[in-house]
Amino acid sequence: MAINLQILFSGLAIGAVYALVALGFVLIIRATNVVNFAQGDFAMLGAFSMMTMLGALHLPYWLGLLLTLVVMAVFGVIFNYGVYYPLRNRSFLPVIISTLGASVFLQNSVLAVFGPQPKPLEKLLNTPGVQIGGVFLDSQYLVIMFVTAIAVAFQYFFFEHTLLGKKLQATSQDKDMARLLGIPVAWMIAITFIYSATLGGLAGVLIGPVLFVSIGMGSIIALKAFSATIIGGFGDVTGAIVGGLLLGVVESFAAAHISVPYKDAFAFLLLFVFLLFRPQGIFGEKISEKA
Repeated sequence: MAINLQILFSGLAIGAVYALVALGFVLIIRATNVVNFAQGDFAMLGAFSMMTMLGALHLPYWLGLLLTLVVMAVFGVIFNYGVYYPLRNRSFLPVIISTLGASVFLQNSVLAVFGPQPKPLEKLLNTPGVQIGGVFLDSQYLVIMFVTAIAVAFQYFFFEHTLLGKKLQATSQDKDMARLLGIPVAWMIAITFIYSATLGGLAGVLIGPVLFVSIGMGSIIALKAFSATIIGGFGDVTGAIVGGLLLGVVESFAAAHISVPYKDAFAFLLLFVFLLFRPQGIFGEKISEKA
């Protein structure tokens, strides 16, 4: 029982990171109707930015985190106007290709600056963790779960109880109607990219001490997070959270009881099962279309 609780705790912590990145996916999907395949690279950039703040600039952790989030917000603006905005009136395919190109560009740019060697990232807490019975609660995993809970609560409050949040929801549901109501749709989409980039950067800072900071970390996280959006229900916010947590738990139990090298395969096997038996996801609904 203690071993299984330990695995469950680790799986929920890793799944929380997938959920944060999946939320970024969902927000962009709902706002623009396209998938941003550079979302995982936002996490990579956040981790490298935090590493620079702590290592090169020797800033306090809280100040480094704050500046990293600011950097990611600025990057969200650049990404919006450099990658999405010029193709906003095209079909979804050119925009998707544009995000793939941006992903390749970001990875090679970071490779040229920082090199290929994975690098460690400092933890927020110096203590290794807490022992409760037979379960060891790693301090970084506790931080991940706590920060993710705060981020989800903030997002709920922001979208449900603020005027700006309601404008963002209106834009995601029907951009043409939002324009008729006087909502500046272009600004709303830009804010969505800013928020999505910030979430991705935060996820990178949280998972960096666990996975090490590397060029390929964004691609792995993006694949898992995108799978989580499909499992939870494509475009559903609650589904992104539940899908991310479920994927993390399944991956951890598969690694512990079956095979560590093939833990990624079991995560995608879960995706395959959902596509086969419930393609609309956990919270998705079947939608009929005219032929």
